[in-house]
Amino acid sequence: MPKETVAEQFVDILARAGVRRLYGVVGDSLNPVVDAVRRHAAVDWVQVRHEEAAAFAAGAEAQLTGGLAACAGSCGPGNLHLINGLYDAHRSMAPVLALASHIPSGEIGTGFFQETHPDQLFRECSHYCELVSNPRQMPRVLRTGIQNAVGRGGVSVIVLPGDVAGEQAPARSGEHALVTARPSVRPGDAEIDALARMVDEARKVTLFCGSGTAGAHEEVMRFAERVKAPVGHALRGKEWIQYDNPYDVGMSGLLGYGAAYEATHECDLLLLLGTDFPYNAFLPDDVKIAQVDVRPEHLGRRSALDLAVWGDVRETLRCLTPRVQVKSSRKFLDKMLAKHADALEGVVKAYTRKVEKHTPIHPEYVASVLDEEAADDAVFTIDTGMNNVWAARYLTPNGRRRVIGSFTHGSMANALPQAIGAQLLDRGRQVVSMSGDGGFSMLMGDFLTLVQYGLPVKVVLFNNSSLGMVELEMMVGGLPSYGTANHNPDFAAIAGAAGAYGVRVEKPKHVRSALRDAFRHKGPALVDIVTDPNALSIPPKITADMVSGFALSAGRMVLEGGVGRMVRMARSNLRNIPRP
Repeated sequence: MPKETVAEQFVDILARAGVRRLYGVVGDSLNPVVDAVRRHAAVDWVQVRHEEAAAFAAGAEAQLTGGLAACAGSCGPGNLHLINGLYDAHRSMAPVLALASHIPSGEIGTGFFQETHPDQLFRECSHYCELVSNPRQMPRVLRTGIQNAVGRGGVSVIVLPGDVAGEQAPARSGEHALVTARPSVRPGDAEIDALARMVDEARKVTLFCGSGTAGAHEEVMRFAERVKAPVGHALRGKEWIQYDNPYDVGMSGLLGYGAAYEATHECDLLLLLGTDFPYNAFLPDDVKIAQVDVRPEHLGRRSALDLAVWGDVRETLRCLTPRVQVKSSRKFLDKMLAKHADALEGVVKAYTRKVEKHTPIHPEYVASVLDEEAADDAVFTIDTGMNNVWAARYLTPNGRRRVIGSFTHGSMANALPQAIGAQLLDRGRQVVSMSGDGGFSMLMGDFLTLVQYGLPVKVVLFNNSSLGMVELEMMVGGLPSYGTANHNPDFAAIAGAAGAYGVRVEKPKHVRSALRDAFRHKGPALVDIVTDPNALSIPPKITADMVSGFALSAGRMVLEGGVGRMVRMARSNLRNIPRP
């Protein structure tokens, strides 16, 4: 019986760690690995058109499952194309294993054709990055990389020369157990007691939640009820904490809405729960702040803390809630709920007024209709830029929907490739790519990947023929817009030529029917919607320090903070306020 190669051993270890797909573009240094995938029953090769798309797709898959996903790039330019998607995965704490194949091992250091040094280049966007130079080294290095990616949450990169991959692997000494899930982290009793004292001493407590509240919805609601706390969230916390939330006061930050800003500034104690919210201009500096996070390096790096608690949110609140006194007064909570409802009521007409006649189409109207027509368990992938605004304000979470974006790294062109990873994970689940024309055209070649694999992704293209967010940033700086206009083709016609379903929408009365037709289509579909380039967004609270970091304009305003169906939830929450 022939011995297995290093490449075969590599693929088998990935399969044992739960990897089911390897995203990438083939190339000579990758050939031994790709061939090993071809012959392995448990792992599929997913051929994309650009390696950056491979990394984004793997990152989306990992975010949806919480398990390990993998991508690969050939030597030199091939694996360099991975780097942007890997940065995004790493900053999103998505467990991704990247194979960066390398030039022949005997040529390293000689300036050989396509030579780079991936073992150095990928260090900043990974927890672990190592070169395999000997067949005996590979199994331990790969297992270490897997355990770093899964255990620490982020990227590991294995650099493997093509000739080493083709060599015979040493005989196995037995199977090794691998880390495939992260543990729960409970703070010590001293920290819990200190936090309980702070909560009991405060009259007005506000919770501000991030993505670290995933899986802790029940615990957050129970704690908020006990201490009568309004609950705000960052963008990455929206899908986990906004739904079924009678204490919701909206979102703070550049894309924010409602009363979250006021709630965080008018309290006595602000609890930051599982958030690494980066915009400290929106955080108070004159109230007590305690932060709970499973990543200790996040503690205190945005705000000066009165107490830092190392632990995951669910376990911390399970320990904390029974130890704090029940607060009887709802005065602060009810005040913030009323402010939140007033803020939403005052602006909701911005996206409903004369929408049947307004052309170009209000993008916020499109987002509102999309929210109504999409499936209750849809996965939305969101392009960076103005699409983040529309998603933040109009998509309604319900505990079943997922929202994936480049929310920390802030890359363009993320939505389409992330939709590939989401759809391959589950072909029966609705996946919607909310794409901007700038982001879509940047990696448009991978629309062909949807067609090649028959992936029923629905691309909803917000086409304003500009790099809208950049244009607004120029306006803030007093600069005329320059280099931001896109001369776009008929994207629907391109989709049709590629073999997919495509429709172009130029009138608002056709938006709903176009979306319904696309959702009914069994294969990939693109809805090219011509939207108003003058639609701007404004944060809920503006200071001089924020102006330089966000696009504000005295020009024509189409959006003044509309928030779609969230206004109905705010009205509903007001019913919980006791009446005299």
